[in-house]
Amino acid sequence: MAAEGCVKVFSYNIHKGFALGNRAFVLPFIRDAMAALEPDIVFLQEALGKHDKHAARHQEWPDLSQPDFIAQGVWPHVAYGKNAVYSHGHHGNAILSKYPIRSFENIDVSTNAFESRGILHAVLDVPGCPLPVHSICVHLNMLRKGRDMQLKQLCRRVMRSVSQAEPLIVAGDFNDWQESASKLLFDDIGLHEVFLHLHGEHAPTFPTKYPLLRLDRVYARGFAVVDGEILHGAPWSELSDHAPLYAKLHLPGENRPE
Repeated sequence: MAAEGCVKVFSYNIHKGFALGNRAFVLPFIRDAMAALEPDIVFLQEALGKHDKHAARHQEWPDLSQPDFIAQGVWPHVAYGKNAVYSHGHHGNAILSKYPIRSFENIDVSTNAFESRGILHAVLDVPGCPLPVHSICVHLNMLRKGRDMQLKQLCRRVMRSVSQAEPLIVAGDFNDWQESASKLLFDDIGLHEVFLHLHGEHAPTFPTKYPLLRLDRVYARGFAVVDGEILHGAPWSELSDHAPLYAKLHLPGENRPE
C-alpha cells in the first residue's frame, strides 16, 4: 500500500543529463539526488534514450538509456516515449514508477519540423487504490499556437481514455510562460494544478539559477493535494536548467494522513 495513502510525485526536465549551459555531464548526480527523495512516480522530460556522440565524448556515459540508468535500484518499472530521433540517437519523455505499469503509449503531438513532442500515457496499478492510476508526461511547444493545439490533443486523450472515476496525474514541462494552460485544463478535463491550488500561483522553475518563468507543472484529478515543493538550491541549482517539482497527492479511497 502507498505510504500513508499518499503518492509522492516528482517532475523534472533533466536537460539530457547536462548542467545549465551544457558545461558538465551531471546525470549521475541527478540520479543520486532523485534517489535520495524516493518519489513513487517520476516524470522526466528531455531524457536521452541513446546518443552515440555523447557516449564517445564522455567516459562516464552509461551503457543504459538515461531513464533506465536513473531508475536502476529504485524504480523497477520504466516507460519511455521516443520523440526526437536523429542519426546518432533519440530523446523523449519517461515515467519511472515503484508501482507496476499495466500499459503505456506514446502519442506524437508534434506540430512543426523543429519541435518533436509527445504525450506519454502510462496506466499504473497502485496498491491501496482500487482503480488504475493514469500518469501522463508531457513536454509541449515553445510557441503558443502549437502548444494550444497540443493541449487540445491532451484533453481529447484524457476524455477518450480516462474515466471520471479514475485518478489522473499530468506532469511535465508545459513551456507555458504565459500561464494560460491551467484554466483550459480545468475547464475541459477538471485538472487542478498542484502549486496553483496550494499557493495561488504556478511554481517558478526556469532557469534554475534564477527561476523566473513558470514552465513546469503537476496537475491532478481524483486526488487530494497534500503538499508541493519547488526544489531550488543545492544540489539542484548545479544540475539541469530547470528546477524539479515534488508533490504529495492523497489516494482516493484512503484515510487522510494527519
